Amino acid sequence: MGSNPTPSAFDETKKWLESNHFFVTSRPFVSVGATCLPLPRVAALHDPALHDPPQPDMIWVPGGEFLMGSDHHYPEEAPAHRVSVDGFWIDRAPVTNARWSEFVDATGHVTFAERVPDASSYPGAKPELLVAASMVFVKPARRVDLRDHYNWWTYVPGADWRHPQGPGSAIDGLDDHPVVHVSWEDVEVFAAWSGTDLPTEAEWERAAWGTVEGTEYAWGDRLYPDGRMMANIWQGDFPAENLKLDGYEGTSPVGAFPPNSVGLVDMIGNVWEWTQDWYEPHGDVHHACCTVDNPLGGERERSYDPAFPDTPLPRKVSKGGSHLCAKNYCRRYRPAARMPQAIDTSTSHLGFRCVVRDQEAARPRSMR
Repeated sequence: MGSNPTPSAFDETKKWLESNHFFVTSRPFVSVGATCLPLPRVAALHDPALHDPPQPDMIWVPGGEFLMGSDHHYPEEAPAHRVSVDGFWIDRAPVTNARWSEFVDATGHVTFAERVPDASSYPGAKPELLVAASMVFVKPARRVDLRDHYNWWTYVPGADWRHPQGPGSAIDGLDDHPVVHVSWEDVEVFAAWSGTDLPTEAEWERAAWGTVEGTEYAWGDRLYPDGRMMANIWQGDFPAENLKLDGYEGTSPVGAFPPNSVGLVDMIGNVWEWTQDWYEPHGDVHHACCTVDNPLGGERERSYDPAFPDTPLPRKVSKGGSHLCAKNYCRRYRPAARMPQAIDTSTSHLGFRCVVRDQEAARPRSMR
């Protein structure tokens, strides 16, 4: 039998490991010749949540398994199925006008909404529609048929991120509001510039739930617990009556409402958010009988909008609902909710946030 190791031998090893950001969890021993040497076990190279994020104002979402989708709401959310994602960093809040302005100043990027569409991409389109424009919510003066969304959505020439309601509007005083009128192409360029990526739908939904699972909403089973407004959504009879009980008619400053269980704000309401998954109803995407690891959604060709067979319009999944989601229309202010979004389209209620998955980027600077 070898002799028991001295406390100093173990302590010296433990001290070195911890000084290099290892976390010692137990104290097994290994026999080398006639001597037992301490072999501290480590949980991981590091706990990312304890160190500086790879980008400013990002939060670590631990990997794990959760129930994605829902069997109790809209058909495209079903079937609910268990998935697993690796840990990742995600923006605490949607990208703001201020942050987008920094990007535009640095790159000179001109958004899709600011450019005249290529007529060859839209055969048969009316000439008056081939202008720089974007989709803007315009509240009708009276009740309208909810089956026709063109009763409140208008294609407005001159609407873009600087002019969210069209010509004559501006973002003065809205630096801390989410940027809107950004297409898929725009957010991809931003992500490449910033060294980030767009979340998958599974990552986004994992982040929205945080440490909560199995409730109706991201914060529990009541939409307004104790009368408290938890997100910027519509109160009143959509689309003609907005009671503004939450204090906002349109977008709100990021962080105006309580954070979720991991510290993220505006995962629900305010603006819809792009994800990188091609859109297909969950029921149309093959799922294994058991947990799916890091799922990536559907296929581009299967994401086309069947309403436009002559103009293939691939669509991405957007998540989170917006300030236009109401009890009487679009009850999608839930983590499982999802909506298809054509990649060539920008709107006044759609934004985004980014993630970092690269474990090297997530490591503390002293370990890189």
